[in-house]
Formats: sequence, structure tokens, C-alpha cells
Amino acid sequence: MKSLLQFFTWWNGSTLNTRFHIWRTSRHVGDDELGNSYYESKSGKRYVQYAGEAEASAIPSGWHGWMHYRVDTPPSEENYKARDWEKAHQPNLTGTAGAYYPKGSLNNPEERPRVTGDYEAWSP
Repeated sequence: MKSLLQFFTWWNGSTLNTRFHIWRTSRHVGDDELGNSYYESKSGKRYVQYAGEAEASAIPSGWHGWMHYRVDTPPSEENYKARDWEKAHQPNLTGTAGAYYPKGSLNNPEERPRVTGDYEAWSP
């Protein structure tokens, strides 16, 4: 079933044609802790093959810097350690039951904060 999905869809990893092209033209640079694989072509183009569903936010910060040409050395070739302020990946929950809805949103059951009257509406 997985190979059938890879043959017809691009959002479940990558298609077989894409895998063949990357295998033929690029070298494997490394893998991250999420299972994503990173490649670089002879011309310098950089690729990622996602372990599961293709979601750009699933690239860790060290690999993100390499993918966007901010650093020349990939994390697999150096002793990269994430900084304290770099957070781990959280999936995008938009459109799911776990999505964030601020106070006042029609989808949030909490009541909207009351207007205090500490400002005046502008009128031309």
C-alpha cells in the first residue's frame, strides 16, 4: 500500500520519480531525528525527503539553516547542538480539534473579553 501511495501521491513522502531523480543526481548528506533524509546535488541544490507526510515545519532548526543556505556545513558533519530557545517540532493543528482559537473567536466557547472603554473610536 505504501509503494502505491508513493507512486501516485507527493504528500506521502516523495514519488518514485522524485526518489529516482535524487538518487541519480545527488549525494546523501544526512538524516535528522524525525527520519527525514537530506541530499545535495552536484550543482548545489538541496533536497529533503520527508519520512512521512510532507510538512515543511517538520525540519529541525539545524537542518533548516542548511536547507536555506544560511550555513554551508550540514548538522551531520559538525557537532550541532540546538540552543535552549530552539523548540522541538510541533505539528500544525490547523483544521483539527486541537487548533488554537483565541478569545472572541466564534469557535472558542469562552466569552470574549468585555470592552472597557479606555479608547475612543477614530472618525475622520
